[in-house]
Amino acid sequence: MNKIERFFCYCSGASQSILNKCPTEVSKFVGIGAAVFFTGLLATMSSAYALYFVFEGIFWPIVFGLIWGLMIFNLDRFIVLSMRKSYSNKEYWQAIPRVILAILIALVISKPLELKIFEKEIATELNLIQQELLSTNEKAVRSRFSSKTDSLHSKVESLKKEITDKEKVRDQLLELARQEADGTGGSGKVNPGPIYQIKKKNADQAQIELEELKEENGQLIAAIRKELEVVDQIKSGELEQIEVADMNGISFQLTALGRLGEKYDTIYYANAFIILLFIMLEIAPILGKLLAPRGPYDDLLEVHEKRFESYRKEKVYKEDKRVEDYILAN
Repeated sequence: MNKIERFFCYCSGASQSILNKCPTEVSKFVGIGAAVFFTGLLATMSSAYALYFVFEGIFWPIVFGLIWGLMIFNLDRFIVLSMRKSYSNKEYWQAIPRVILAILIALVISKPLELKIFEKEIATELNLIQQELLSTNEKAVRSRFSSKTDSLHSKVESLKKEITDKEKVRDQLLELARQEADGTGGSGKVNPGPIYQIKKKNADQAQIELEELKEENGQLIAAIRKELEVVDQIKSGELEQIEVADMNGISFQLTALGRLGEKYDTIYYANAFIILLFIMLEIAPILGKLLAPRGPYDDLLEVHEKRFESYRKEKVYKEDKRVEDYILAN
């Protein structure tokens, strides 16, 4: 075997000493080891890309990406080497929890690479999310000030209505005085008399009261309008200060990817197939170990383990015998 084959055999968890006795098995374990290695490599790339959004620069993402990749590599290697080929279906039942674990790992390492694949589409969706957040925040600010401004506008309209009602009263009194003067109403006499003077006085008094009301309410309306200007300035200031959090975080990108999947079937199915691809890559070593027929390596490994088990039992028996003899001797 050359160095590359030895390396991939190590990745598969095969015993080098046993494998040397059955060279026909090398290609099988090289394939399994290559699957384990490249799964760890993909995990390194995926985690490094995900951590790129957390840390500034590329040093720490690379460091932690390597750590994560080595952990996934070691875990996959342990899963594969812990499986034993037998002549029964027991190995398939033992593989179920390993397959479930492999699927979970695949789901984790696939997400960052999905974000990279749909990077442009996600950027467009993030802009839309940002606009929606800005609009929501603006509505919240406007809603907070709307009750105050509505109340002030209502006061202004109420004061204006008082003036309008007073003008109507004044106009009615003036009309009564005019009718009394020209004989079209009241006493019916054309020449103005004492009754006209009374009605004219009432109209004049209404005019005086109207002027006083206009001045009083005008001052109140001016004060309310100044208060409205202050409220509008405060509202405008808060609207200008509205900011949306940085949309480059991985949580926002995952949200954008989820929304894209809901909007477009092509992205939904493409995303699903990418996840399935990573699941297949992750469970490939396990499937390779399960589907591969039992070979000389498995027979030699079983013989070696049985010898060790016999040796262990013999050693335990001798130790128990020694202790028993010591107890009897004393």
